[in-house]
Amino acid sequence: MQFIAALRQYGDLRVGGLSVEFTMLSFAIILGIVQLFLAAQFVTAERGVAWNMGPRDETAPLKSKLAGRLDRAFWNFLETFPFFAVLVLMTSVLGRHSWLTVSGSQLYVAARVIYVPLYAFGVTGLRTLAFLAATAGILMLIASLLLPNLAMAGH
Repeated sequence: MQFIAALRQYGDLRVGGLSVEFTMLSFAIILGIVQLFLAAQFVTAERGVAWNMGPRDETAPLKSKLAGRLDRAFWNFLETFPFFAVLVLMTSVLGRHSWLTVSGSQLYVAARVIYVPLYAFGVTGLRTLAFLAATAGILMLIASLLLPNLAMAGH
């Protein structure tokens, strides 16, 4: 119970009057936009503006490891973000705000932020741990929906 109390005291990050969960959803959207433009910058630098503005019918593999990693990190974000976004919306609509939704949403965003440089610099083991931590955040949101008694235990 002390752990949960500490999370409540220090983990209550809210911006613009939003709930913690919607603040984290906003941060995740910003992260996605940053990743999109970061990957696009490095991929376009390698393939050229003409390729970027063209139909991209013939796309050669990327030669730069960094461009490829940033591109794959962005696509990996897109694989998990819809789950996160829908879960945040569901927990809000259903009124399931709890320590699980707060902690899960913050864990997801923090792990996804950490994931980007780890992937970009080719840090394999820690990158996987960051991915698993983000997934744990999603699972916490699922638990808040499916196991409401657990979610309310620390509330």
